[in-house]
Amino acid sequence: MNNLNRKALMKMVIIFSLIVVTFFISLNLGVIRIAPLDVIRTFMGVGTDRDHLVLFEFRLPRMVIALLIGAGLGVSGAILQAVSQNGLADPGILGINAGAGLTVVIFIFLFQGSMTGLGTLSVFTLPLFALIGACLAAFLIYLLAWKSGVTPVRLILVGIGVNAAFGAALIIFQLKMNPRDFMQATIWLSGSIWGTNWKFVFAMLPWIFVFLPLTLYKARFLNVMNLGDQLATGLGVRVEKERRVLLFYAVALAGSCVAAGGGIAFLGLVAPHLARRIVGPRHEVLIPATALVGAFLLLLADTIGRNLLAPSEIPVGIVVSALGAPYFIYLLIKAN
Repeated sequence: MNNLNRKALMKMVIIFSLIVVTFFISLNLGVIRIAPLDVIRTFMGVGTDRDHLVLFEFRLPRMVIALLIGAGLGVSGAILQAVSQNGLADPGILGINAGAGLTVVIFIFLFQGSMTGLGTLSVFTLPLFALIGACLAAFLIYLLAWKSGVTPVRLILVGIGVNAAFGAALIIFQLKMNPRDFMQATIWLSGSIWGTNWKFVFAMLPWIFVFLPLTLYKARFLNVMNLGDQLATGLGVRVEKERRVLLFYAVALAGSCVAAGGGIAFLGLVAPHLARRIVGPRHEVLIPATALVGAFLLLLADTIGRNLLAPSEIPVGIVVSALGAPYFIYLLIKAN
């Protein structure tokens, strides 16, 4: 292992340590405070029934989902930034999250009739419907942005337009809901980890555990595609084929994350940039570093959202946006 890889590994170990510390702190915090010693006792099986219920049925599944969503959205953003050669690409900004959110709301509106009480089959079906919406959004963006190729500026502008169009369609379906479901849908679409049970964890695990390793396997193609289409083609890479495959990975990761966490914006933008500053641009280390950074950021944002105005909660998407929007503006200014 060369010095560069050793340094990158050490930095990822530090990020993982921050996740562990934040995870343990988050277990203690909430409307019902649980002392650190009681948390340890509960994990050892000698805690009270109340502590066991709070930790294992409410906090743990939510925190695990936050880690999975953070990793998935971060890696999705890293893929989009590489294949589009655009540092401003993000599944939320480009409208992919909005497309996934639209089909999820349509599914709930037509087949469930309510935002509450989703059955087991519905929980496992939601990521599939989110994938359909995310793929539709990605197809429209590239179809409309294509003009003898796709330029970064055109991609961003078309993505913002598609995002607005899907947002308008979402409002139409929300207006047909009863007032209670309308409010829940609004909160969820702003970014809210609403799946506070283990069913949502098990529904997300296959998507994250399949597409993250596949993305890591394609890291060498992401490295070459960063050099530009012509040079990548000259090096023997079938650019369009690899771009379509990698875009599907990004869309699948974003869609599954939206199904569980709603429209969390800017995380897919910020996490790859921070990871790139920490470990460098090589995707063999950038992909796992981005997953760790995204997981840490969303877990931290969820901890803040749950406790800042307790007993009321701030949707995690709002916390992420408050942190990510200034960074997005900075990147826009830097890009110009």
